[in-house]
Amino acid sequence: MFVDEIKIYARAGHGGKGCVAFHREAYITKGGPSGGNGGRGGSVILQADHDLNNLIQQYYVPRLIAEVGEGGMGKGMDGHAGKDLIIKVPCGTMVWLLKDTTPEIKKKMVSPDDEDEEEEQPEGERGAKHKPVITSSTGGRPLIRSARGTTALEIDLTKAKTPVVESEEPVAPPEPQGVLVADLTEHGQQYVLCKGGRGGLGNRNFATPRRQTPRFAQPGEPGTEGEFHLELRIMAEIGLVGYPNAGKSTLLTAISKARPKVAPYPFTTLHPQIGIMEYEKDFKRLTVCDVPGLIEGAHMNVGLGHAFLRHIRRCKVLVLLLDMAGTDGRHPWDDYKQLLKELELYDPAFLKKPRLVVANKMDEAVAEENLKTFKKKFKKITLVPISAAFDQGMENFRKIVREAVEAQD
Repeated sequence: MFVDEIKIYARAGHGGKGCVAFHREAYITKGGPSGGNGGRGGSVILQADHDLNNLIQQYYVPRLIAEVGEGGMGKGMDGHAGKDLIIKVPCGTMVWLLKDTTPEIKKKMVSPDDEDEEEEQPEGERGAKHKPVITSSTGGRPLIRSARGTTALEIDLTKAKTPVVESEEPVAPPEPQGVLVADLTEHGQQYVLCKGGRGGLGNRNFATPRRQTPRFAQPGEPGTEGEFHLELRIMAEIGLVGYPNAGKSTLLTAISKARPKVAPYPFTTLHPQIGIMEYEKDFKRLTVCDVPGLIEGAHMNVGLGHAFLRHIRRCKVLVLLLDMAGTDGRHPWDDYKQLLKELELYDPAFLKKPRLVVANKMDEAVAEENLKTFKKKFKKITLVPISAAFDQGMENFRKIVREAVEAQD
């Protein structure tokens, strides 16, 4: 299973609370406060790894929760810090912050009138009303009213009505509604997704000449948390684009050691395939990405092309593979126009990338005639004729592709 985008929830560890303790030892009177500090909470860290190719790990573990810090102890002993949670993701992972659910401590201001009312209250209830309130992540839920053991949810139906927009054409899904916070592109690159909370101070830190026996300590700070969207955009120099059954998987098999599924019917490739094209003379390596075939309307989420077009955004060179034999009853020049149209409608920046037009299946008899007709219609375009199934023209293709990639470096 190939997973290239996933929504996760991450929470860093809370800091340990400080300790209230006093030193007790024989022959030492009034040893003083000895409460230790709480440990720091663990952080959630994302680390890019070139050995991974999808987000399958986060698919099965979408909740990333780090360890909490240990509380302080007596005799001046500090608590252990929580262990950081390091999550490895493939290179090319983009991180979007959808919602920050970190609890915030809100202190209520006390007015003089409130102080008079507090003095009239019993000693046990005094101060309980004005304690700092920690707002949890559930503060945005609808209002729930309860009375005499019954609970009801109040919903205003007049405000809940939303206009329904009817469209005959499918609409492409938008980008994740959030803030882009990180783009992990290099191996070993790290990003602190959620930072652990600071540990609280023990009572030994609050001892002063006037207050020599403090009987209070600090609580630990909460760690940051939130909802995130991880999106993978494969890091590749070359992107193979073409209609279904044009021979993209066959070409990837011929130029690399990748073995994608090859069959004589369309949509054989259901998810992107990665191959490494190696040059034996100087050990040069180029990464090639094969995306599922594009059809008319792919930019509007028709077929499988739209779901994976994001993976060729990082490619330096696009290879438009054409079935010059017209196996499926289409003309190669019509396929070329349609491919450019779909790429432009999805993202106009695709047309600014250098592209290489490759004529595949030149071993067929009708391919030569179609090649002549194609050159008459597009005189300024240079075609690279190959036959991936029989390894014809592979050396010339590898040479031209390398020159195009090095021209962009």
